[in-house]
Amino acid sequence: MLAFLPFNSFSQAVEQTDKHFWNTLQTTAEPEKIWDIWTDVPNWNTWDTGLKDASITGPFQLNAKGTIVSLKNRTSKFKVVHFEKGKSYTFKTRLPFSALYVKRYLEVRDGFTYFTHEVWFTGLTGGIFAKRFGPEFRRLLPEVMQNVQQSAEK
Repeated sequence: MLAFLPFNSFSQAVEQTDKHFWNTLQTTAEPEKIWDIWTDVPNWNTWDTGLKDASITGPFQLNAKGTIVSLKNRTSKFKVVHFEKGKSYTFKTRLPFSALYVKRYLEVRDGFTYFTHEVWFTGLTGGIFAKRFGPEFRRLLPEVMQNVQQSAEK
């Protein structure tokens, strides 16, 4: 079973690794702006510099399925496995004997929107995939988050 940790507790309780990492930014943009950007799958490639293309079948909701294509033309299918409209979602990409999870969530505090993009690998071969893809994903994440922030603040 997945553990969805609260914003404040996980960032202090867990050390980032190539197998589990995240980035949080603060913005003056309304949370709805971030949410709209995050759930507009066909436009993920406009802010996620690691993606060439993305698509989804039907509306963005629990159990929605889609496809992402990396810049290196690796195609992966994903499924939304956790969904709280306007607050958070998690999607899962199956890998051989493991999985990649991406969780995106929002919190409003002190008049600012805090938004987090978290990534982790699980399963028998999760460590192998983390070693192969984790460093590049971690390197890109701050830029990806800044792209979302700039788009939301326009």
